[in-house]
Amino acid sequence: MTDSSASSTQGIKTVLHPVSDLAAAKKVYAALLGVAPQNDDSYYVGFEAAGQHIGLVPGGGPQGMTSPVAYWHVADIEAKLAEVTAAGATVKEPAHDVGGGRLVATVTDLDGNVLGLLQDR
Repeated sequence: MTDSSASSTQGIKTVLHPVSDLAAAKKVYAALLGVAPQNDDSYYVGFEAAGQHIGLVPGGGPQGMTSPVAYWHVADIEAKLAEVTAAGATVKEPAHDVGGGRLVATVTDLDGNVLGLLQDR
């Protein structure tokens, strides 16, 4: 495998957590992280702490999350999707824009673990 900047990852910088009670979860994560949320909406609460983005998704959101999903930041989401599916992963949620030019996608590995990919334009 060749190492190109388009297919390398920038590490996990975003983790989304499905929550059943957004108001209660917001208090717990604010206490854990020591900061107030930077995004605070009825459909999503996001915290920025120590170079990480921690998001709370009520009811697992439209993607039906049932457990936390770590998002690997990549330079080229389509190239990375092609690379991981060629290696055996299955696309769960194709790349799509979630606002502000941010693209996200999810795949499942051979054991059913959900892996997130995120590209900022």
